[in-house]
Order: sequence, then C-alpha cells, then structure tokens
Amino acid sequence: MSMKRQVSYRWRLREMMAARGVFTATELVPLLHERGIDLSASQVHRLVTGTPERLSLPVLAALCDILEVTPTDLVVTTAANVAPRKAVAGEAPAPVDLATVRPRRARVRPD
Repeated sequence: MSMKRQVSYRWRLREMMAARGVFTATELVPLLHERGIDLSASQVHRLVTGTPERLSLPVLAALCDILEVTPTDLVVTTAANVAPRKAVAGEAPAPVDLATVRPRRARVRPD
C-alpha cells in the first residue's frame, strides 16, 4: 500500500505587505489597478485577510511586483506523509484478501 501525502500551504500576503510598509487592503487597490488588475476593495480585503484557494497568475505576478517578492515568499508549501486511516465503528471493514482465508473443516455430529 502506498503512503499518501498531505500537501498544505500558508498564505503570507499580510506579512509581506507589513514588511514593505503596506498595512491595509485599501492601499493595495490602486497599486493593483496600476498593473491592470481591477479588483474591488472587498475582493482585495478577502485576499489580504483570508487564504485563497484559487488565485490567478496575473494577480500573483502583480502582488509580487508591488511587494518586490517572489511567489515562494507569498506561498509557503509543506508536504508530509499521512498514515493510512484506521477503520472507525460504523464504517465498512477493509476488503479481505480471500487468497489468505482458509476454510475450517466441518464436523458432522450424529443426531
């Protein structure tokens, strides 16, 4: 059985902004606009305060240009092996390898 890998990431936009003296999402809106990225204030606020699941490459490139960082500065990835899950009560049991199961000899009793 192969080991599964769990991949995760950490979004560091707020840290990179602070390191460059940019402290609010509102400050980013015109800087993004100068680079052809037209996002609303609420969209930029979500980018700054949350962790995006999807991000367009043009937005990533603009953020990197504004903050003078690389994508690896903004997104830190980690990966780790994950142990196989053990069966929990109520779940179907794991399939049995029938080649390893031997039948038991039957005993016939007289009446």
